[in-house]
Amino acid sequence: MIDGYLINYLLLAFLVTYPLSRFATGKLVKVLNRHAVLDQPNHRSSHARPVPRGGGIVVIGLLVLAWGHFGVLVPHVAPALFTILGLALALAAVSWIDDLRGLNPFARLFCHAIAVAIGLWTLPDAPVFQGLVAPWIDDLMAALLWLWFVNLFNFMDGIDGITGAETVAIGLGVTVIAALANLGPDIALYGLTLVTITFGFLRWNWQPAKIFLGDVGSVPLGYLVGWLLLTLAAEGHWAPAIILPLYYLADATITLLQRLVRGEKIWLAHRSHFYQRATQSPGTHAGAVRRVNAANIALVILAVVAAMYPEIAPLLLLFAGLIVAVLLWTFANRPIKVPTSLSTPDKD
Repeated sequence: MIDGYLINYLLLAFLVTYPLSRFATGKLVKVLNRHAVLDQPNHRSSHARPVPRGGGIVVIGLLVLAWGHFGVLVPHVAPALFTILGLALALAAVSWIDDLRGLNPFARLFCHAIAVAIGLWTLPDAPVFQGLVAPWIDDLMAALLWLWFVNLFNFMDGIDGITGAETVAIGLGVTVIAALANLGPDIALYGLTLVTITFGFLRWNWQPAKIFLGDVGSVPLGYLVGWLLLTLAAEGHWAPAIILPLYYLADATITLLQRLVRGEKIWLAHRSHFYQRATQSPGTHAGAVRRVNAANIALVILAVVAAMYPEIAPLLLLFAGLIVAVLLWTFANRPIKVPTSLSTPDKD
């Protein structure tokens, strides 16, 4: 049964964080425009006009405040939580420098790896991979998966609204699972604030986007979402932790492998993700994201069912894989057609 206090607390979080995010992002758009902090289009871009980047300043800032407030109220979660939030802020600072003047990709990766290595100790004292491997291998695999997730979240942030929509779906799934499975108010709150804060940002990021997340948003957001999913897995809900982000995992991983096979420099920007192909023929960002949303609704339902009935988790994972496979196939083979009179879509 869902605790009544938890419902009230989550409702309060929703009523506060969503309007704050929407209002603050609107103000940030004006500030970034005034200071010309703009993402300039180039031959690899999916947008045709300069757009402010740096929306992650609001998203990450509000997440740190919301999660940190809970840490103040519940002292026993504070050490691990404040460590994770401090590392997310450090990644945001490094990524903001990257947004403004660019950093060596290997230096960025090194910073991500340090944050992941330190963050491992904040996970629950239980194996992420359910005891299937030795403890040190479990830690190593969790670290590599987390490091990849941070980077794929950045790689996938390529069109208007897609990362915001993905974050909302994952946050919603985490919130429902945490509430129904009595995982504690902390995990439910983290999931809900991911939904509300990102949804407020989406008001300004939906096509045509008036602001982009930037690396300052996508990198630490991937770090926090990855931490939350690994926490879910360590709590015994490994199948939902795979199902919820499965589209992002599949698109980014398959695209990376394809580029490696072609001998491309994988650290360079490109336009070969499945969702990017769907917007090139021509297509709309909103149309592609709506397809992702439809798939994610199904994935959230499957993840919740897997949490409630773990004995059928392998079958639900199979269904989730089929849903994602169909989505990738439609992106690759059935581009979204739009009238030629429509303007060129923008990049996120």
